[in-house]
Amino acid sequence: MAQKIDIKTVNEVAHLARLEFNEDGKIEILNDMNRMLAFVDKLNELDTDGTEPLIYMTDEKNVLREDDPKETLTQKEALKNAPKKDSDYFKVPKVIDNN
Repeated sequence: MAQKIDIKTVNEVAHLARLEFNEDGKIEILNDMNRMLAFVDKLNELDTDGTEPLIYMTDEKNVLREDDPKETLTQKEALKNAPKKDSDYFKVPKVIDNN
């Protein structure tokens, strides 16, 4: 039987993941995590003797096209419908604050 997750572990994982939960949320996450462990523990009951590890999900090989560079959209065409732009670039709102 897998070890059970306790509320202390939920708090530690939440801290590491920078998540915040109210008390009801912590209980819900605790139950979810314990269900995941029970599922993995159930998988341990399978007989995998003689089973080779799965490296790839399919036997298919990648079929890659030749890398032929070509201009499909000019800079002017790309900027044509942009809501905010200058002569060369898209203008977007600042998303990182350096405080």
